[in-house]
Amino acid sequence: MVDMINATEPANHSASVCPSSQTVAGRNHTARVYDWDSETQGWILGSFFYGYILTQVPGGYLASRYGAKWLMGLGILSTVIFTLLTPLAADLGAGYLIAVRVLEGIGEGVTYPSMYAMWAAWAPPLERSRLLTLSFTGAQLGTVIALPLSGEICYYLDWTWIFYIFGMVGLVWFVLWSLLVFNSPDLHPRISDRERTYICSSLENEVSRELGPVPWGSILTCRPLWAIVVAHFSYNWTFYTLLTLLPTYMKNVLGFSIQQNGVLSALPYLGSGLLAVGGGQLADYLRDARQYRTVVVRKALSLVGMVGPAVFLVAAGYTGCNPLLAVVFLTISSSLGGLSASGFNINHLDIAPSYAGILLGITNTFATIPGMVGPVVARALTKNNTMEEWQLVFYISAGINLLGAAFYTVFGRGTVQPWAVPKPRPLQD
Repeated sequence: MVDMINATEPANHSASVCPSSQTVAGRNHTARVYDWDSETQGWILGSFFYGYILTQVPGGYLASRYGAKWLMGLGILSTVIFTLLTPLAADLGAGYLIAVRVLEGIGEGVTYPSMYAMWAAWAPPLERSRLLTLSFTGAQLGTVIALPLSGEICYYLDWTWIFYIFGMVGLVWFVLWSLLVFNSPDLHPRISDRERTYICSSLENEVSRELGPVPWGSILTCRPLWAIVVAHFSYNWTFYTLLTLLPTYMKNVLGFSIQQNGVLSALPYLGSGLLAVGGGQLADYLRDARQYRTVVVRKALSLVGMVGPAVFLVAAGYTGCNPLLAVVFLTISSSLGGLSASGFNINHLDIAPSYAGILLGITNTFATIPGMVGPVVARALTKNNTMEEWQLVFYISAGINLLGAAFYTVFGRGTVQPWAVPKPRPLQD
């Protein structure tokens, strides 16, 4: 959603969705431009996260307690509905658009906690990395498709159709999700008995079949959890800064057109998705075939996936008048970040699989703060869109990334914590 707002930002730094008297010409139409200044635009881009942060922990708790299927399905359905209402809200004014985006965030906030709760019931321990990274790739693939497609839709049709088309796709997704997805192998009517037995037996000593009282005290004082929190926060600062502002940087600093912007802005996410999948395969190979300890694999991939992006992000700010080299460095930076998907990003399932949804809700609550603050800070620092201003933005992101990588390396763990070990079921007469 944020990419679509950025995709049509005019060169004069006023608002950015492609009614006022200003216009942006496409091939067969003239699209209206909203007269929002840089500060207002930053609040619009960040407003989604003010809703998103509210439902992280509640979403994880509800998904773990009652099942993830309908919580995730209805959460995304609500986001789809507000996506369809976005053009109307924009016409009514910036305040209405901010309100709609907050409501979108509330609905979408349950997505990742629900996903983790569901994978806790479905993913055998030695297949977690590859299964989770494959599902994470959907987010990257969506960005890869949405960025260039949004540019084409805005050019050939009208910017409102960006929201209508993706909203309709979301409705189709909800129907398929409702028909095909089940909370656990025990409830699925179409998998084989062999597959059901394999999955359930592999999880027997790690996942509780019935969730008892949540050990909140143990969770909140768990040092490995806080290691994930710090790493997740740090990584997301860079991720959300690029997600919300990369199209702006591509257009106003590197000088790419709307159509070029969409394609080039998608490259970093394509690379990230590919390395995330490859990293998942590598992580499970190292843990299974090579017998590396889980904590070693998680820390190694987190280091490469956080230090590497920091280095190339800073380098991108020193490419001068070579936009091609800047795109290459930004693509390498985001691509390497994909490796962290098999690092700290799925470590919740290693240390407390029964409470993975709740743990993800906690870490993602903190990791959402960069989405709220990062765009506002970056906008404040890049009012003139000079290369020197963007260098400062990149330095801040890289520094936060390095701190997160160091903290996780020291305090991260890879085994089920004592408070999360399932209690043995009593023997039956």
